[in-house]
Amino acid sequence: MMGAKVSNTDSFIDEVTEEVRREKLFGYLRRYGWIGVACVLLLVGGAAFNEYRTAQARDAAQAAGDALLAALEENDPSERAAALEGVTAQGSSAAVTLLLRAATQQEVGAIGDAAQTLNALAVDPDVPQMYRDLAAFKAAMLPTDDVAARKAALEALSSPGLPFSLLAVEQLAYMALAEGDTEGAVTLLRRLVEDANTTRGLRERAQTLMVALGADTPAAVNQ
Repeated sequence: MMGAKVSNTDSFIDEVTEEVRREKLFGYLRRYGWIGVACVLLLVGGAAFNEYRTAQARDAAQAAGDALLAALEENDPSERAAALEGVTAQGSSAAVTLLLRAATQQEVGAIGDAAQTLNALAVDPDVPQMYRDLAAFKAAMLPTDDVAARKAALEALSSPGLPFSLLAVEQLAYMALAEGDTEGAVTLLRRLVEDANTTRGLRERAQTLMVALGADTPAAVNQ
């Protein structure tokens, strides 16, 4: 009998303890349950916001692409240039749009506008470096009466390791020839022939020009 009483007492205590625990739990939920609800709302809201931003970015990219294609369909260069002015894009799409805009501006003879477009792109931190380098090179290739400025720009781009350094060297060689500096041109052309990073087409152009100038062509470096 004593054992049964103890067992019943223990069972009663366990039930009371469990009930107290439930009461405490419900109390915590009543007091702090809003935190859990807020967390759920934040998670759901955050997912919805990210989805909204993704959809917005997708729609913006599609709109920019459609506007760009529509602009390129204009046969008249002046109308095409005007249409490209109205294209709004970001990142790589913006860079491509600006490069096309500059090319069209150059086509219609607006060299100053093309230079402004390319120079702005060359220093824009929001576009990939590849496009910035290409814009800087294309800006240096624009016709200008300021030969010294063009030469300085090409010399800056011809530093070893830069993506368009060898093409810049080729242009410097042409400039040297235009100035009557045959020796300087040959030196630059030899640099192209001897550089292991020179493409086959560029090396062949350099070698052909050296032969035309009566200069000995060094052995090409194996790529």
